Amino acid sequence: MGQSTRRLFVIALAVLSLAGCDKLGGNKGAVTADDMGLGNPNAKVTVIEYASATCPHCARFNNEVFPGFKAKYIDTGRIHYVFREFLTPPPEVAAAAFLTARCAGKDKYFSVLDAVFKGQTAMFQSGDVKGSLLNIAESAGLTEAQFNACISDDAALKALNDRVQRYIDKDGIDSTPTFVINGKKLVGEQTEAMLDKAIADAQSAT
Repeated sequence: MGQSTRRLFVIALAVLSLAGCDKLGGNKGAVTADDMGLGNPNAKVTVIEYASATCPHCARFNNEVFPGFKAKYIDTGRIHYVFREFLTPPPEVAAAAFLTARCAGKDKYFSVLDAVFKGQTAMFQSGDVKGSLLNIAESAGLTEAQFNACISDDAALKALNDRVQRYIDKDGIDSTPTFVINGKKLVGEQTEAMLDKAIADAQSAT
């Protein structure tokens, strides 16, 4: 990334020194106005996923498990799904991806995120992170100027870091992916069968 872009992520680097997709603790965080969600907000079961745009385990879940999970539970209104942004190394890249997704708007947030996850390996192999994210941004309708302004937004970056710090301090999160289903925490990648069981348990407890 360019020098000006790197400057903007000093906050991310200073606030977070987390290494990778690893351990856990914590409780269910209440759904807030700045959460990005899908499905039925009035459903009896809420599935919260804490994930990073640079975590390969999160990308694999998105690419291999999430499509079937979405069709079965989200599209049918059986659950409320909440995605919470977390930063794993390199945090400046994860931050840029999340800022881009939010700038695309709520209606395009998840499609941008999906494109980031699907292009994650190629992005890192090419070494052209900014170019890869720009292509995704333009596909979502952002101009290059809007993209540059988006990843240069200090206020948005601070808000992102504040959210992540809250997840660390209040929800006890220290790795990705992490799932919280009606207060029950699941650590690491989940298969569809694992999610089926956790959701069934949550439904029977309500």
